[in-house]
Amino acid sequence: MLLLFFLATIVVASQGSDLGLSHQIHLLTPKSGSGGDYVPGLSCLSWRLGVETRNIIGWTTVPEECEGYVGHYMIGHQYREDSKVATNQAIVYVKSLKLTGDGKDVWVFDIDETSLSLLPYYAAHGFGVEPLNSTLSIQWVNKGKAPALPESLKLYKKLLSLGIKIVFLTGRSEDLRNVTATNLKHAGYHTWEKLILKASSHTGKTAEEYKSTERKKLEKNGYRIIGNIGDQWSDLLGTPTGNRTFKLPNPMYYIS
Repeated sequence: MLLLFFLATIVVASQGSDLGLSHQIHLLTPKSGSGGDYVPGLSCLSWRLGVETRNIIGWTTVPEECEGYVGHYMIGHQYREDSKVATNQAIVYVKSLKLTGDGKDVWVFDIDETSLSLLPYYAAHGFGVEPLNSTLSIQWVNKGKAPALPESLKLYKKLLSLGIKIVFLTGRSEDLRNVTATNLKHAGYHTWEKLILKASSHTGKTAEEYKSTERKKLEKNGYRIIGNIGDQWSDLLGTPTGNRTFKLPNPMYYIS
C-alpha cells in the first residue's frame, strides 16, 4: 500500500499543472513547524533561513504570522539540534589546535541567547512578535533566573578542560554586572577570565562597533582569540573576529 501511495503521489505531482494544483517544492514533506503546526507555504521557515544567513537584516519584530512557527522552533527539538551543530563543530575545531598553554588563548562568548537564555521572557511576549519593551526585559534580567543554553555550557566546560580561558562579552549595560555574574554562576558558568559589559563610553555605538573595540583591546593585551561564539551576526562581524566564529540560531530578535 505504501508503494502504491508513493507512486500515486508522483503521478499527482507530475500532473499538478493539469489538475490546477499550485507548485510545491516539497510535495511529500508535511507543511509543519518543528512542533507540528501548519505553516502555509513554509514561508516562516524560509524567513528564518533568511535571518540566519543574514539575507534578511534590520528587522525589528518577527512577522505576526510566524509567531507559532518561531515558538515551536525555539521550544521544540530543532533549536537544540541546530545549536548542537554549532557547538559540536566548535569542539571539533578546538581539538585540532596545538595550544601553547601560556594562558593567552581565550574564547569569546556572547551572553544572551548564547550562554544564557532569555527564552522564558520571550515566550511570554510573542517570541519576538511584540516590539521589545526594554523596561520589562531588564526587569526580567534583574531576576537573575536566565537558564544556561545546554550546548553552550557543554562547550564552555570543554574549553576550560583544555586550558582555554573564557571571556564573556555582552551588550548588557555595566549596571547589570552583579546580577549577570551571579546568574552566570548559578547557571553553571563558574569561572572566567573577563566579564565585559557595555560601558557608557560606548553609548551610540552599534553592537558590532562596540564588540570589535573590546576584542581589539583583548588582542592589544596579548590575548589570542582562538574562537568566538554568538547568536547575532553583530557578535561575529567587525575586526578582529577571532580565528574561528560560530553562529548560534536566534530568530526572535535582531541586533545590528
